Amino acid sequence: MRSIWNGAISFGLVSIPVKLVNATESHAVSFRQVHTEDNGRIRYRKVCELEDREVTQSEIGKAYEGADGEMIPITEDDLSHLPLPTARTIEIVAFVPADRIDPLQMDTAYYIAAAGAPAAKPYTLLREALKRSHKVAIAKFALRGRERLGMLRVVDDVIVLHGLLWPDEVRAPEGVAPDVDVTVRDQELDLADALMDTLGEVDLDDLHDEYREAVEEVVAAKAAGETPPEAPAPADGGKVLDLMAALEKSVREARESRGGAEEAEVRNLHGRGTPKETGGKKSTAKKTASARKSTSKAGEPKGAAKKTASKSTSKATEKKPAAKKAPAKKKAAAGKRSA
Repeated sequence: MRSIWNGAISFGLVSIPVKLVNATESHAVSFRQVHTEDNGRIRYRKVCELEDREVTQSEIGKAYEGADGEMIPITEDDLSHLPLPTARTIEIVAFVPADRIDPLQMDTAYYIAAAGAPAAKPYTLLREALKRSHKVAIAKFALRGRERLGMLRVVDDVIVLHGLLWPDEVRAPEGVAPDVDVTVRDQELDLADALMDTLGEVDLDDLHDEYREAVEEVVAAKAAGETPPEAPAPADGGKVLDLMAALEKSVREARESRGGAEEAEVRNLHGRGTPKETGGKKSTAKKTASARKSTSKAGEPKGAAKKTASKSTSKATEKKPAAKKAPAKKKAAAGKRSA
């Protein structure tokens, strides 16, 4: 990997010669602009407005445009002599817990490599100090024409520099949140929790860019003179009118795709109570005796499992006699109607 910056890390009075290497790369499919009539390339040419001619890269410099339109030339030599300690130095200014960094500030990442054998010892010292403290280093550095804020952390045995946005570069989320009053019921939160538990975690290494793969398939098909693959029919989602029904369906589908995980099972809610009450006192009173038997065979619901064994056993015992009287009442009512 080619280095893009050479300088040093300033760690108190310790100076560590280092170089930066890009830690990320883009795999996006790139396109060229063409003339739609004949596929001719569309190019952007750099033209001098005063001479009305195209110029080469070696003839192009930098200038700052003043308020009156005057161009003030700025050379690379001017920029290399800026009165800044961070011009060629990653200056560590503080060490803070990692959770102090707002992810919104995270920018491009770079690997920091020790520049030569003499840098190996101080580099390793800083790396191990970061590991043992469980902190990250906040630093200032200059790159690509501007001073930046950065965060140093350890990944495996390498120090990584994350560029950070300055705090005033992160916009406040004013007017973004819904401006209407919404009440979220406990049943809906419990179903959302069940869905989250069912989906579980994922190994990020298993995720990949399906859009890029689809674009490559289209390009390969057209290059071979074949018909590009057609897009699958969109799912008939429709408008979600019943949030509870949508959540219940999501939990069922997630369980089926994950092999029917028992810990996320949600039974027969439909707004009567939270999933934790499914095997509790209120829902049991409304069920028939046959439904109660099937529920007991399937096992305790997730919410009931949190109770102690003694309490759940005594409550279940108290409920059974009341359930046996239900069929008798029905027979008596039927006898009166027939009379």
